[in-house]
Amino acid sequence: MAVNIALGASAATAAEPTWIVQDPLTLQIHMHFRDKWVWNENWPVAQEVARLTNVKLVGTANKAATNSLEQFNLMLASNELPDIVGGDNLKDNFIRYGMEGAFIPLNELIAKHAPNLKTFFDAHPEIAKAITAPDGNLYFIPYVPDGATARGYFIRQDWLDKLGLKVPQTTEELYTVLKAFREMDPNGNGKKDETPFIDRHPEEVFRLVNFWGARASGSNNYLDFYVEDGKIKHPFAEEAFKTGMVGVAKWYKEGLIDPEIFTRKARSREQQFGGNVGGMTHDWFASTMTFNDTMSKNIPGFKLIPIAPPANTKGERWEEDTRQRVRPDGWAITVKNQHPIETIKLFDFYFSPQGRNIANFGVEGKTFEMKDGKPQFMDSVLKNEKPVNNQLYDIGAQIPIGYWMDYDYERQWTSPDALAGIDMYQKGNYHLPAFDGVNMTQEERQIYDKYWPELKTFMYESAQAWVIGTRDPQKDWDNYQKQLKQRGLDQVLAVMQKAYDRQYKS
Repeated sequence: MAVNIALGASAATAAEPTWIVQDPLTLQIHMHFRDKWVWNENWPVAQEVARLTNVKLVGTANKAATNSLEQFNLMLASNELPDIVGGDNLKDNFIRYGMEGAFIPLNELIAKHAPNLKTFFDAHPEIAKAITAPDGNLYFIPYVPDGATARGYFIRQDWLDKLGLKVPQTTEELYTVLKAFREMDPNGNGKKDETPFIDRHPEEVFRLVNFWGARASGSNNYLDFYVEDGKIKHPFAEEAFKTGMVGVAKWYKEGLIDPEIFTRKARSREQQFGGNVGGMTHDWFASTMTFNDTMSKNIPGFKLIPIAPPANTKGERWEEDTRQRVRPDGWAITVKNQHPIETIKLFDFYFSPQGRNIANFGVEGKTFEMKDGKPQFMDSVLKNEKPVNNQLYDIGAQIPIGYWMDYDYERQWTSPDALAGIDMYQKGNYHLPAFDGVNMTQEERQIYDKYWPELKTFMYESAQAWVIGTRDPQKDWDNYQKQLKQRGLDQVLAVMQKAYDRQYKS
């Protein structure tokens, strides 16, 4: 069922300051996010929004708790609902408990009292579809990312130069380069200690199957489903994945992949690049390119460059990891809220030009200034030793409420080399379409929850065993397929297909 936010109502023009509440109002918000933060009414951003809208939010979440989902469940079980609930990875809960009556539908409120939100959803119907519940209602306002490119491939240009090699353009050429990194001592220490491919996310090793024309995920989330010709599929169940796993296992056995990729995790980039042994990775542009500055101080000539995805064995260049069009983060209005009109106006403020600036850049005059009609971070932010995004979290900006990200916030502190890489990926049209997820009925969700958690673990553990060589993907494949069937993959795909058809095709 498609979302309908018009309902025959005429919304005010987006230019009018419709979000201002005449009488000062204080509302409660339960917001525990990323397992460590809670809403803080003393944030400079929270105070500025309260000044501009006349609505102050007071947090109710446990500041000492370290599990956000657990805090959400405890809040819901207490039946002492605040006015607003917000946080990360709550989409499914907003929809499930919205249909059960805990959160109110926002369709009419948006149509009548939120012109900025109405304008946004009218211009981005794919976002509206992605968050529409099976009953046709919107129960939360999401965090909407901006931009397309997230991760890309990076390689040591200084190593290529030393060995007289060119940037690899195909899977075969990439194999030759990684083999040379392993065998020809590009760091010059006389030891065979180079690790050609490294990554701080173990799941990235599965993504290498892309070089054999196989998928590893359908979105920015690891092990996610994907859509092909209108059909929901899981990449780990497709025949091409077996072929890809054979190739990845071969590379791992030959020492082309970090042997500790499943255990080193977050420390990998610092350890491997810092030790002058890492040669290539797949990671975020903005953060990865900072290593040129930090590493060159101790490693003369250190130079990472972004490269286009080498063409796979089918001659295609793929970038599977694209920035999500909509995050499962945001906020919702509970059934206990006695001021839903004032609350939706507050939500609407964040989608106004002024509110969007505040959500992305902080407080004007403190963290940013307007130049030529656009927000520009002040030098005190850009030249601060602390990362820009962490500075913003500390003042209440760039947090997982319902807001529309402005990619220029990130562009301003991204290095020119990283920006050039991002432009290369976008101009090359390497990004595969992202799967926006599906929203299920209670019955569908019960089937999904019954089978999927165990299935996902089984898939991960099987793929890990194939990579490190404790099991053979060729010999294991038929039994693996039987296990997928016995563990309920067909049932999961069936309910997801039903939800997908309802949500996107009707």
